[in-house]
Amino acid sequence: MNISAIIPAAGSGERFGGKKQLKIMGNRPLMFKTISPFISSELITEIILVVPRNDVEQVEQELKSIVSAKPLKVIAGGKTRQQSVHKGLTVTEDSAELICIHDAVRPFITEALIEKVVNKCKEHDGVILAQPSTDTVKKVIDDQILETLPRETIWRAQTPQVFSKSALREALELAEAENIHGTDEASLLERIGYQVGFVEGSSLNIKITTEEDWIFAEAIFKHLNHD
Repeated sequence: MNISAIIPAAGSGERFGGKKQLKIMGNRPLMFKTISPFISSELITEIILVVPRNDVEQVEQELKSIVSAKPLKVIAGGKTRQQSVHKGLTVTEDSAELICIHDAVRPFITEALIEKVVNKCKEHDGVILAQPSTDTVKKVIDDQILETLPRETIWRAQTPQVFSKSALREALELAEAENIHGTDEASLLERIGYQVGFVEGSSLNIKITTEEDWIFAEAIFKHLNHD
């Protein structure tokens, strides 16, 4: 089975104060640490990096130093993550049956987690990684708590998220036609009736959104590379 990995990395990093996907971790831009397990994984047949238009050339140059037996494509993204994923989908190989989407700013993904979520996809239209909530979760409006949600039913979505290519295409096209903006791809499939499952992810599979997140990420990076 052919599986295309789309890595949306076209964000401007407003909350972070810069393009965090291009910030150096170790001695390479962050996104290159992120794609390493996808390059190594025997399940992934191609990788599409979706980056800011002004950075396409720079990223292509950087990629030349990476040894990969599989195609690594770089394309310009859209204004939103959703548009960037859709653009990535349009350049996937015709033979791709599954699409694996992973945040460029989740650098601690592993081959084992990629395999775990892909294998579960045999039972569903799509599958995501998720972590159970360890916090008590409150539903609020303005400054008022409406209710406390049962923690055992709350899971925090992660990536990769893997979908049938045809289901993902339908979900993205309908969302675009109806001007719907999902917070992740799974929500777009859910809204039109597709069955999306999940497998447990890892607490190390963090998403770097703020400067505080970068501090945690550097600590994880040092811990994983201490020897």
